This record gives sequence, structure tokens and C-alpha cells, in this order.
Amino acid sequence: MAMIAKQAPDIEVRVVDMNATRIAAWNSEVLPVYEPGLDEIVKECRGRNLFFSTEVREAIRAADIIFVSVNTPTKTYGVGAGRAADLRFIESVARTVAEEATSPKIIVEKSTIPVKTAGTIKTILAANARGVAFEVLSNPEFLAEGTAVADLLAPDRVLIGGERTPGGERALQTLVDIYARWVPRERIVTTNLWSSELSKLVANAFLAQRISSINSISALCEATEADVDEVANAIGKDSRIGPKFLKASVGFGGSCFQKDILNLSYLCEHFGLPEVAEYWHSVVAMNDWQKRRFTTRIVQALFNTVADKRIAVLGFAFKKDTNDTRESAAINVCRDLLGERAQVVVYDPKVSAEEIRRDVGCADADGARLSVAASAYEACEGAHAVAVLTEWDAFKALDFEKIYAGMTKPAFVFDGRNLLDHAALAKIGFRVEAIGKVVSQGQ
Repeated sequence: MAMIAKQAPDIEVRVVDMNATRIAAWNSEVLPVYEPGLDEIVKECRGRNLFFSTEVREAIRAADIIFVSVNTPTKTYGVGAGRAADLRFIESVARTVAEEATSPKIIVEKSTIPVKTAGTIKTILAANARGVAFEVLSNPEFLAEGTAVADLLAPDRVLIGGERTPGGERALQTLVDIYARWVPRERIVTTNLWSSELSKLVANAFLAQRISSINSISALCEATEADVDEVANAIGKDSRIGPKFLKASVGFGGSCFQKDILNLSYLCEHFGLPEVAEYWHSVVAMNDWQKRRFTTRIVQALFNTVADKRIAVLGFAFKKDTNDTRESAAINVCRDLLGERAQVVVYDPKVSAEEIRRDVGCADADGARLSVAASAYEACEGAHAVAVLTEWDAFKALDFEKIYAGMTKPAFVFDGRNLLDHAALAKIGFRVEAIGKVVSQGQ
């Protein structure tokens, strides 16, 4: 919405939410989401044609186009628990729109939702008592956290799905015209509703599949003394494969990949395709295994016990340049280490101590062994091992000779992102464990 406000200053954009605390944060000088470049855009447009408000019903009545951007988490209860998408927030928005709308509206699905959800929205809207006309479009987002502003400025594509009816075509063209203010028309892809809804799930599933594939090979590389980065580079040169999303790591996280794959698997099962469902579920299973395998390597390297040993965890966000921790591999690693009775000290440059503790969610006994440091150096002081779990650029610039001097010996580094200079670390004296490669060890 901020990007639309920036690129189309003649369009009034209202971002509304019933959560007053959240809206207050968007109206403050410190935005609740860390995203490089977003602060500048919000400050440029806020108060001009971009407004943040809790006046949800008023905004619905005034709007011509309504973007539905609510959360669609994985269900934790009932039918489909653990895999299906929880659509209660989508339904709530649809009912509120139906109650408040007094003029025709274009409803745009922005949330990641299962295919055929537009049918649910249309059914609820059609049941409103005023006979107001609605058109429903699907406009899934393909931006990546940490590079979202750049992705929006120059997207690979903008996908818009609509019904192949006269009203649907007019609505679709209305949204196309807005994006065409700054996106070349050839990059605006139009489809039917169902293709658009499904494309988002499939795109995330394919990307996650590549990560799980290279992570499975990382284990084989360690066993055979191959180097996973060299393998990835070699196969990435094949034009049929390409180099993207072949970076081995401790595992993927974020708000989309796992949730969308589980939902895709559930949809396949729902439509009588159990083999397809199992195939996609295996991508998530491989990711979970990779996270467990990382923790197991720490325990085994530290002489089969980490009880009462201090482990410094550098990075808690699921990737660099974001404060998003949803499904972060660090959560699982911290929980597993605490379960092994380790003393875990976490540092992340953008994630708060409150968020870290809430995400780990450990019991009282484990909670006493979890602490949050104010700097990387503080976290590493006295540690038996350092585990790098987020690829923050700042970690590459750390003074590891200083860190080594303050650690318990032998000092270990477990690089879950293959971020650091392993040869240099080994030369200092560290014992280094990396993903998908065997590193010459320090003393």
C-alpha cells in the first residue's frame, strides 16, 4: 500500500486495522516492521495520500477497491489441523465488508489463501442485504522480506486473477491500470481467479523444494567430503536449473514456505491426490530434519553433551534484513539446545528479547537457561560454541580473534548459513562445522 501511495500520489490509500496499538506503531517514527527502504516511503507519503487508521467501517464505505491483507495461519484445531489454512480472518473481513458497503466495490485478495477461497468471499458478499455489486480479484504478493521495496519497485511480475465476465474484466483492468503506473505492462500477468490463487502456493512450494533438495545433498556432501557450495555452483550453471535458492543452510523459515506447502499438501489430499500430498509434505519433513541434524551436530561435536555449556546463537530472524521470526530455524535450534540442558545466549540486531523469549516459549526450567545479549561479543563471551543462524552481514565483520580469546577452549563455530570465512576461523584456532562441507580444523 505504501508503494501504491508513492507511485500514484493522486490515489488515496487507507490502511486500516482494528488493533489500535498496531496502527499507532505505523503512525509513529519507529515502524513495527523492519524493511530496508520502507521508512523513507512511509514518511514521504504518510499524511499526504497514505493514512493509517482504526476506522475500519468508515474506510470500507469510502473505498472503491479493498485489499484484504489479513493473516491466514495454519489451523491448529479441527479438520485439517496442522496443514489447512485458517480462513476465519478472511471470512470476518468479508462479512464486515458485506455489512458496511453501500456502493460497488472491487475486493482484492492479497493474503496467501487456498485455491477456491474467492468463492467463499463471493458467497458471503452476495448474501449482503443491500444488493451491492462486488467483483473479487486475486493479487498474490511475490516480494521477499529484506528486499521487499526493491521487489515492488521492479517486480519480476505482478499477477492478477479475475473472473472472465464483463464485470470481472473491468475490475481486472482497473487494478492493472494502477500497477501500470510504474510496472511495465508486459510484466503484469492476468489469469483466471483460480490460477492466480494456486500460483502463489505453487511458487512458494517450488522455491522451498529447491532449498530442501540442496539441504538433503548437504548431508551427502559432508559424508563424502564434497563441498555443497561447489556442487550448487556447478549445477546452477545449468540453464535448465539456474542458481537461485540453492544455498544450503540450517533450514528455511518465514511466514510463507512451510504454511503454503502444508496447505498445498492438504488441498491435494482433499481432492483425492494422496501421493501428490505426500510428495509436497516431504519437502517440509526434510526441512525439519535439517534443523534437527544441525543441533545433533552441535551436541556430537561438543563431546556428546552440551549440558551446562554456554552456546552463543547469533541471529534469530529467519533471514537477514528483517525482524520477522516466523518459523525461524533458530526457534527449533534454541528449543533443542535447551532440551539438552545447554545455556543458550541469543543475539540478533533487530529482534527484541521479548520476541525471542516468546517464540522459544520454553518452560520455567529451560527459560532460566535462555538469555538475550545486547551484542554479539557479549553473547560469545565464555561460550563453548557459536552457532550462526541468520546471515546478517554484520556477523562477517566481527572480530573473531577477540571472540576466540574470550571463549572456552576448544572453541567451536557452527555456521548454519555458510556465511563466514572458515579457513580464517580455523587459522585463529576455532573448530569449524559448516553446512555441506568438511572444514580443516583448528586446535
